[in-house]
Amino acid sequence: MTDIRALFALDPTVRYLNHGSFGACPRVVLDHQAELVRRLESEPAQFFGETLEPLFDEARRVLAAFLHADPEGLVFVRNATEGVNTVLSCLEFSRGDELLTTDHAYGACKNALDFHAAKSGAVVKVASVPFPLEDPAEVVDAVLGAVSSRTKLALLDHVTSPTGLVFPMEALVRALEARGVTTLVDGAHAPGMLPLELDRLGAAYYTGNAHKWLCTPKGSAFLWARHDRRATLRPLSIGWGASSPRTDRSRLHLEFDWTGTHDPTAVLCVPKAIEFLSQLLPGGLEALRAHNHTLVLAGRALLLEALKTQVPAPESMIGSLAAVVLPPGLGESAEPGDGIFDPLGQQLFRAHRIEVPVFRRPHVAQRLLRISAQIYNRLEDYEALARALGSLRA
Repeated sequence: MTDIRALFALDPTVRYLNHGSFGACPRVVLDHQAELVRRLESEPAQFFGETLEPLFDEARRVLAAFLHADPEGLVFVRNATEGVNTVLSCLEFSRGDELLTTDHAYGACKNALDFHAAKSGAVVKVASVPFPLEDPAEVVDAVLGAVSSRTKLALLDHVTSPTGLVFPMEALVRALEARGVTTLVDGAHAPGMLPLELDRLGAAYYTGNAHKWLCTPKGSAFLWARHDRRATLRPLSIGWGASSPRTDRSRLHLEFDWTGTHDPTAVLCVPKAIEFLSQLLPGGLEALRAHNHTLVLAGRALLLEALKTQVPAPESMIGSLAAVVLPPGLGESAEPGDGIFDPLGQQLFRAHRIEVPVFRRPHVAQRLLRISAQIYNRLEDYEALARALGSLRA
């Protein structure tokens, strides 16, 4: 049997349980990117002038088909945070307007929401979603309970970063749009983890990373806009596309595909990455998603037993990420950190060579340990983590 971990460029001495933070790129995809860089650097003018556009179109075609999305509404960005900022920069708000999110939102995107609200005098309203929770209806009730006549936009995570929950996005989008609320979905973790049908979902905007669960090189992501939202969508960097006389391409693609000189090879690797992931298991990507889901639930069960803590969410709300609540004081120090900088996470890495993030939710006095499951992980990785946590707790 092929050692699947050897197909990735990860350090073999580390139990890497943090795919969710930055992904991990397969060697064959990195080799493909290196070849693209070689082609670019061998004749930059020809590459940017003639070669790049059809490569962009092919990557967009493959990704749009994967997302079940109209390719005319799909553009490339560097990451989902950039996608969120792009949308917010194109929307106009008035004093007193409410911009809604939840207390599970990704911190960087919450910062973007605060920044754009402050410029217009709008107000950021945060819906409190319980964690632990027992039913996805609790998410819907919390979000809709925070909607008012002044709510203009809802920024919602499809898969929450610190808590690892899959929000019931179809129900949320349908209910919010029916109330006249524009929906911006931060789907940073969703592509590759969840089956997506963006045309059917109906959100006004959807942004997601390819460099996480699609395993592309870092700096590859997308932003998709519904047909009625494309005319006003502009990139953060206004470039030559804004004055292009061409009529053979949409203004949206002319502007977003060329925002200035940059390395486009990461997004050009999307077709290669999807091909790689599709061939790992009999049954393709659907089998891969099921494998990762089963594995992360098994890992979560081991941690819950080691920590003697309650099940924080139903299995139906878990994809390939899972978070558990840490007992008070476990691995804490006088200089608390967050994510990969938390002292417990650093201790686990130094003493056990386990890479896993620990997140703080100070408004509810919680510390969470979050595990990921990708094809290169094994149950023994989570067993090692459970033993390490059990010894610390003892």
